[in-house]
Amino acid sequence: MNKRISPLSPLDISSPSPFQPESFDDPAKAVETLTALYERNTAFLIESFTELAQGAPIASRYRAFYPQVSIETTSFGHVDSRLSYGHVTAPGIYTTTVTRPKLFKHYLKEQLSLLMKSHNVPVIVSESTTPIPLHFAFGEGAHVEASASAFVDVPMRDIFDTPDLNTTDDEIANGEYIPPPGEPSPLAPFTAQRIDYSLARLSHYTATHAEHFQNFVLFTNYQFYIDEFCNWARKLMAEGGDGYTAFVEPGNVVTLPGSNVPETDATLARLPQMPAYHLKNKGHAGITMINIGVGPSNAKTITDHVAVLRPHAWLMLGHCAGLRNSQRLGDYVLAHAYMREDHVLDDDLPVWVPIPALAEVQVALEAAVAEITGYEGFELKRIMRTGTVGTIDNRNWELRDQRGPVKRLSQARAIALDMESATIAANGFRFRVPYGTLLCVSDKPLHGELKLPGMATAFYRTQVNQHLQIGIRAVQKLAAMPKEALHSRKLRSFFETAFQ
Repeated sequence: MNKRISPLSPLDISSPSPFQPESFDDPAKAVETLTALYERNTAFLIESFTELAQGAPIASRYRAFYPQVSIETTSFGHVDSRLSYGHVTAPGIYTTTVTRPKLFKHYLKEQLSLLMKSHNVPVIVSESTTPIPLHFAFGEGAHVEASASAFVDVPMRDIFDTPDLNTTDDEIANGEYIPPPGEPSPLAPFTAQRIDYSLARLSHYTATHAEHFQNFVLFTNYQFYIDEFCNWARKLMAEGGDGYTAFVEPGNVVTLPGSNVPETDATLARLPQMPAYHLKNKGHAGITMINIGVGPSNAKTITDHVAVLRPHAWLMLGHCAGLRNSQRLGDYVLAHAYMREDHVLDDDLPVWVPIPALAEVQVALEAAVAEITGYEGFELKRIMRTGTVGTIDNRNWELRDQRGPVKRLSQARAIALDMESATIAANGFRFRVPYGTLLCVSDKPLHGELKLPGMATAFYRTQVNQHLQIGIRAVQKLAAMPKEALHSRKLRSFFETAFQ
C-alpha cells in the first residue's frame, strides 16, 4: 500500500491564518488589500502542492479562499440616474468574490470608487467561503497535471479543491439568481470561479494571456481580416506606434513601438482555434481582434469568455449573404436588428427577447463608413444598407427547401444572412457589453450570384482592407467617448449588479 495515503477526517484541513475583515474608504487601498490577500492564499496552495509533488507526506487537506468585497447600504438615496452602473438598486448587503486583482486593478478601483461616491459608504474586504481551486491558483499557462505524478494513487480532489462546475454558471448575468434568505445580493455579474474558468479558456482558445486583451474587440470570421490587421499593426509599430504601446500575437509574441520585429522569435507550431491579436494602449484602451472561425457555437464560446474581462464594446466584421437584388457584392450591411435562428443561446436568452440596436455604436459605425469611403448622407446608401441581419446555424441552408427560410427572412425584412452576428449581439446584450455589426456582402445566393475562386480572390483583395479600416475607425471613435455615455442604460434590467 502506498504509505503516502492516510485516512483524513473532514476536520483535517490546512489553511492560511484567518483574515479579519477590514473597512476602507479609499478604493486604491481596498484593491491593495484584495491583492495581498489573493496572493497570500494562492501562494499557500502552490507551495503546498509543490511540497507534496516533491514527496512530502500528505498530512491534511489544503484549502484557501477567494477574497471578497462587500458594501452595506440602508438607504434608497437618490443616485445619478444617468449612469448605467456604479450603484445598487435597494438597501441591503452586496458582495462579490474577487480573483486576479492585479489583472482587474483599474476596473476594481473604478467600480469601488463609484460605489463609495454613489452611496457614501465604505467597502469591506474579507475572505469568502468559496475555495480557490488549485488549477486556478496556478493561473494561465500552468500545466498542473504535468507535475502530478506524485498523486497517481491519491485523487487530487481529495487533497485540494478543484473547479466545481455545479457552482460555475451565468445565473447572475442571466438575471436568474435569487439569493437565499439572509444571504447578500451579488455585487458583480460574475463570481471569481466563473472568471477564472473563462480566463483559462481564453488562454486555451486564443493562445494569449488575459493581460493583453483590450477593451475594444473586433470579431471576424475570415483570416483575411487578421492578415490585414497584422500588416497594419506591424507597420504602425515600425513607425513608432502612433500612441499604441505594443502589438501582441498568439504565443504572447510582443512587438514594441520603433521595431519591425518581435522581441522574441518564438512562433507557435500551430495556431489555436480562435487566435487573438492585440494592439495595446494605456488603460487597455487599444484593439483586440479575434478570428472566431465560422458558426454560432464559436461566436457564443468566445464571447462567453471575453465577457468576464468587462470590455467596453465588441463589433462583428465579417461577410454575409446579401438577400436583396438591389445589393451588390462589396456593399456594407449595418445591422439594426437581428433575426435569431442560431439556437445556441435559446436556454440563456429566449428568442422573444428583443436585441436592440445601440445608438452610440450605430452612429460610430456609420460615421466610420462615411469617413473611410468618402460617401456622405444620401449618397452613403449607394454602398451601405441598414436593416435586419438573420443568423442561422446551417451553413448549407440553400440546399434545403428554401420556401420556409425565405418566407421568414422576407417577413422579417432581413437584408443579410450570416452565422455569427446575432449570436455576438445577443451575448453582448446578455452580458451588458455594447455591441454592433458591420458586414460586407460577399455573395447573393437567392439571386444566383456565387463567388467563383478567382472572383473571391479579387473581392477579398479589394474589400477587406477598407472594411477593416472602417472597423478600426469605429472602435477608435467609441474609445474616445466617455465610458458613462458608451455603456447604455438600455442594457440594464430591473435589478442589476453595481459593477459594470
